[in-house]
Amino acid sequence: MTSDLDEPGGARSPGPPGVHAALSVLEAVAAGGPRGLADLARDLGLPKSTLHRVSCVLLERGWLARDRASGRFTLGIRALGLGATAEELPISTAFRAAAAELLTRFDETVCLAVLDGQESVFIAKEETSQPVRLIARIGSRTPAYASASGRVFLADWRPESVAAEFGGRPLITPTGLRLTLDDVLQVLADVRAAGWAENHEETALGLWAASFPVRNGAGIVLAALTLCVPTSRASPERREAMLAAGGAVAARLSAEVAWMPSYDARSATHDGGGRARGRRAHPAPVDT
Repeated sequence: MTSDLDEPGGARSPGPPGVHAALSVLEAVAAGGPRGLADLARDLGLPKSTLHRVSCVLLERGWLARDRASGRFTLGIRALGLGATAEELPISTAFRAAAAELLTRFDETVCLAVLDGQESVFIAKEETSQPVRLIARIGSRTPAYASASGRVFLADWRPESVAAEFGGRPLITPTGLRLTLDDVLQVLADVRAAGWAENHEETALGLWAASFPVRNGAGIVLAALTLCVPTSRASPERREAMLAAGGAVAARLSAEVAWMPSYDARSATHDGGGRARGRRAHPAPVDT
């Protein structure tokens, strides 16, 4: 049997050279870690001009991220959904140390989420030892307007940007709650005022979640630190304690990753006053 990948006589089609170059770049970065343009040109035997064009596309699409200080490429958010590489990111390593503090104190699942388009995506998690818990996997996605972690990101957008992204279509949470655009804008205003977001049974029945922004030195939200707690263990007193501790841990985590560039390829974040603080950079990614 032949396919469109096969040439008559059994020879395999070389395919578009740009595709091979793009895949070669991703394979090189995945296998060898951060790489500069000169490193890639040497290792792959490809012209820098070709690698520059390919890398620009991969950056724009979120398959690569680039450290502004060193200029080296790392895997971007889009690539992370293909394997467990997300857990090897510097921000994931820092997250595990931060999550340990919350686990020790509360023994509740702690997740790290990023924004990918209109969805929030888990890239790391530390699980509770308790038998009743959230069942989630790395790479799982929820609508950003519905999830606590997604709302942390959207709260940094200008209201008109949120309206342009989500207006004119049904906004239904995973548990069936219908939201209007005005509902979402009010929730995001509350998130901006509080400095954190919470979610009560909007993404899973019986689940309370609270998310806190993890920012880099430029003030851009890199990720959302999220506590996922069964509602039966989210009493008012315990909720207040978790909100206070989560905010403090997220602030320390932010200080540790202040050097990192944004993974969010969507247009940047926007502060509450409507001033864009970032630019369209590299895409990003889950949560509840």
